[in-house]
Amino acid sequence: AISEAGESVLLLREGLLRRVRCLQLGTPGPGAAAAVPGPASASGLATGSGRDCVLLQEDFLAHRGRPHVYLQRIQLNNPTERVAALQTVGPTAGPATRAFTSTLEKVGDHQFLLYSGRSPPFPTGLVHLVVVAAKKLVNRLQVAPKTQLDETVLWVVHVSGPVNPQVLKNKAAKELKVLQDLARKEMLELLEMPAAELLQDHQRLWAQLFSPGVEMKKITDAHTPSGLTVNLTLYYMLSCSPAPLLSPSLSHKERDQMESTLSYEDHCFSGHATMHAENLWPSWLSSVQQILQLSDLWKLTLQKRGCKGLVKVGAPGILQGMVLSFGGLQFTENHLQFQADPDVLHNSYALHGIRYKNDHIDLAVLADTEGKPYLHVSVESRGQPIKIYACEAGCLQEPVELTSAPEGHTFSVMVTQPITPLLYISTDLTHLQDLRHTLHLKAILAHDEHMAQQDPGLPFLFWFSVASLITLFHLFLFKLIYNEYCGPGAKPLFRSKEDPSV
Repeated sequence: AISEAGESVLLLREGLLRRVRCLQLGTPGPGAAAAVPGPASASGLATGSGRDCVLLQEDFLAHRGRPHVYLQRIQLNNPTERVAALQTVGPTAGPATRAFTSTLEKVGDHQFLLYSGRSPPFPTGLVHLVVVAAKKLVNRLQVAPKTQLDETVLWVVHVSGPVNPQVLKNKAAKELKVLQDLARKEMLELLEMPAAELLQDHQRLWAQLFSPGVEMKKITDAHTPSGLTVNLTLYYMLSCSPAPLLSPSLSHKERDQMESTLSYEDHCFSGHATMHAENLWPSWLSSVQQILQLSDLWKLTLQKRGCKGLVKVGAPGILQGMVLSFGGLQFTENHLQFQADPDVLHNSYALHGIRYKNDHIDLAVLADTEGKPYLHVSVESRGQPIKIYACEAGCLQEPVELTSAPEGHTFSVMVTQPITPLLYISTDLTHLQDLRHTLHLKAILAHDEHMAQQDPGLPFLFWFSVASLITLFHLFLFKLIYNEYCGPGAKPLFRSKEDPSV
């Protein structure tokens, strides 16, 4: 008898799904096998007691720098004293589905399978041409006692745009040939690379891509998304957005153009913060279709809020726009401003990796020991150092130069009347010094003073209701007393001496 137990976990910072299972092998008869489901799986054949366990770990990922490459890493650890014979269930040269043809490609010492076909037709009659190159697995592996087996399965997938197979048969055949050549070329290139290097390259690029982000520190209400919800949303958006900037085939000219677009400040993100937009930070997504719909909604939101350039760059720009939008950060022509609603600063959070000029800025909303909010800003230089300055709401105080000091810089939360941004950051000192004369403020208050004005106490209706209840109670009491002593049938308060009952 063979049993399986396992768990799956999503590693957000590494950009992969990991599934770990323990295959407990009994004493099977000749030829028995344990099937392990998956795109490419291992099936086991071993002898031993029911407590013998082979640990199977599988990592699934879509390579971040190579948009056509999918990878599965299989690690099998045999801690027992016996040999475990393993059969693979995956890409084989067997019969393909009716819509696809398969051929075994051999180039030098390498061989792989090439599948060619078309997708099911859409209602319009159009189809996608699909070519898949898959590394061929050996049919049987053996894991020696006290050893570990490490196998990597590779796929290269190329898909055409929509084509009409009936009208353009010759064109479709030529396009399919182009896709086949591209898949062959890339698969041969991958087979020349060590699998560990390919995995490390993906993890490095993913960590580089996911360096900006949102960190939830303390949540005090039910309307603010949790840290898990925020990071899953960011992960989903990065997973289904192209990242041409990370492609190794990108030319220097194209790279410079994209970097310039990504660094262009534009006016992103205009409008109120998205922190409490529940449809943008959903707590639960149950299907790929929902993830794609959420991706479309985010892109539309960013485009309509001045972030078209960032969306055009792909995943790095979309992530930047999402981070800016979460807390209400906005670039203008001369500065970066933090325009969060001062009435919702009871939550503590941090926005990491905000690109500004050659530096990355971290901005956090924190609370002191008395629960009063304050702002913490730190800077990480990524190139030629430049001077960056910041000032609080109203810029009445002299702007402070931000440095890369480990302790960062703190700013009080001041609220102006009328409401203006809580913090200004700029490389132009004169601009910030002149800004105070252009805001035309009526007053500037500390945050606790502002909140006291916003919530002066219980409303008038409450006190009116209390007073009405007290008045009604006394009237009712007076009526009871009157009926007892003055109403019909009331007994006299004092009896006469001639009363025979005395």
